[in-house]
Amino acid sequence: MKVLVITGSPHKNGTTAILAEKFINGATEAGHEVSCFNAAFKNVHPCIACEKCHNTDTGCAFKDDMEELNPKLLEADAIIFISPIYYYAMNAQIKTVIDRFYANDAALHKNKKAALIVTMADDTTESADGAIASFKGMTNFLEWDIAGIITGVACGDVDALNKTDYPEQAYALGKNL
Repeated sequence: MKVLVITGSPHKNGTTAILAEKFINGATEAGHEVSCFNAAFKNVHPCIACEKCHNTDTGCAFKDDMEELNPKLLEADAIIFISPIYYYAMNAQIKTVIDRFYANDAALHKNKKAALIVTMADDTTESADGAIASFKGMTNFLEWDIAGIITGVACGDVDALNKTDYPEQAYALGKNL
């Protein structure tokens, strides 16, 4: 299975980076081919709904790092979103990438799995409700199967994360994908 991991955190050694690594380890050990797109370190212009992608044969108006991601996105059997929760939703870096899925909308429907992994400092899942609702709405629209959701509460830093079983959950999700 081809698995695409899309991360959003600008912290190379933060909580979501650790969960991404654990997920990737599990998926790789299970024999999956895994690629990763770290949105926070890429140049991705926000979609402006100019319709160039749908009204011409030249694709998106913006020639940026989505050109690197698009082939992997289209080939992927599973897409995993890993984001910190800063303010009740997936962070802007991931949301910008998701908005650019618009250019490939018709090709993305059906035959994919998806998972969401989030971490937050908050000690309740309420802060992740927006991210989860958005993820579920997107996967429903695209007719993707949800492989799992991990909501890492009370994980404001790596020390807090390491006192939980979320790294093991991420590894298991990758291994059992």
